[in-house]
Amino acid sequence: MTTMTKPRDPPPRPAPRRAPTAAPAAPDDSRFIVHPLPSAYPKHGPPTPEDLAELAAWEREGGIGVLPRLLWPKIDHIITEDDEPVDNIFSEKQQRLLTESLYISWAGPGEGRPFLATANVGLFITVEFSPLVPDVMLAVDVRTHAFDLWAKEHRSFFMWHHGKAPEIVIEVVSNREGAENTRKRARYAQWGVSYYVIFDPFNQLGEGVLHVLQLQGHTYVELPSHWFFTEAHIGLTLWQGDYEGVNTTWLRWCDGEGNLIPTGAERARAEHQRAEAERQRSETARQRAEAERQRAEAERQRAEAERQRAETAEQQAALARDRSERLLAQLRALGIEPTNGD
Repeated sequence: MTTMTKPRDPPPRPAPRRAPTAAPAAPDDSRFIVHPLPSAYPKHGPPTPEDLAELAAWEREGGIGVLPRLLWPKIDHIITEDDEPVDNIFSEKQQRLLTESLYISWAGPGEGRPFLATANVGLFITVEFSPLVPDVMLAVDVRTHAFDLWAKEHRSFFMWHHGKAPEIVIEVVSNREGAENTRKRARYAQWGVSYYVIFDPFNQLGEGVLHVLQLQGHTYVELPSHWFFTEAHIGLTLWQGDYEGVNTTWLRWCDGEGNLIPTGAERARAEHQRAEAERQRSETARQRAEAERQRAEAERQRAEAERQRAETAEQQAALARDRSERLLAQLRALGIEPTNGD
C-alpha cells in the first residue's frame, strides 16, 4: 500500500473571476461533496450554453452531487502518477484478485448501475489536499466507459467529477509504516467513504487479520461479521485457497449468500468442468442407447431364430405328411388297404 507524492505547489493563477452564484450550505451528509464557487475553480475559456445549463441544474438540486464542468478546478499541477514501484508481489496479486473478479463475473449492484473498481489509483477530494491511493476501491453508479481515460481529468478518481466518494476502500497492510488504522482511517472517514476495510494478512499491526468498518456519522464502527455492503450489493469474505499458484488466505468478494465472485480462471475451470460433465452425460446416453440398440438387435435375432425354427418344423411336418401319403398310395396300388394301427 502506497501514498502518492504530495502535489507540487500550483503555478500562479490568473486574477479570479466572479463566481456566477454562491452555493447553498452543505447538508450533513459527508458522502456528497458540496463545493462553494470560489474563483479557484475556473474553467478555461468562456462558458458554453451546455455549461450554463449544467450549472443551473446543479444549483436547482441544491449544489449537491457531481460538480458542473464549469466549476472543475485546474489540475495541471496535480501529479496523478509518480512512476514509483508501488507494492510487493502478494499485495499486487491481492489487488488484482479483487478487481479482476468484479469485471469478469460481477453484473454490478443492479441493472443500469455501472461501477468502477481500481487498484493503486489516486483518490482526490480537492486540489488543495494531497490524495490517498487505496490499494483497492469500488465506486458504484459512476460512469467511465464514455470517458477518455488518457485525459488528465479522468486518470484519477476526482471526487468532484463523480459527486461522491467511493463506497468501499480496501487497504492491504504490507508493513507498519502505512498508517492504515490511524491517519488513513481518519481521512477516509472525513472524506465520506462508506466502508473502509483493513486487510492485514500477516497481522503486522497486531490487531487481527481483517477489520471491516462502516461510516456512522463521521466515525467508523467495526462490523463484527457478515460483511455485506448494502449500498453496493456485494460482500467480502476470507478464503483459504490457491490463486495463481499461491495457497494462502485471500480476501474475496462474495454475494449475499456467501458465494464467491469467481475469477476468470475459476470461471474457465467451471465451464470446462460443466462441458466435461455434459460430455460424460452425452457419452453415457450414447452408451445407453447403444446398449438398447444391441438389446433390440438380440431380441430381433431371437425372434428370427424362433421364426426359422418354427418354419423348419413346419417344413419337416410337411415332408413327413408327403412321405406318408406316398407310402399309402404305394400300398393301395398293391391292393393293400392299410388300417389304423398298421
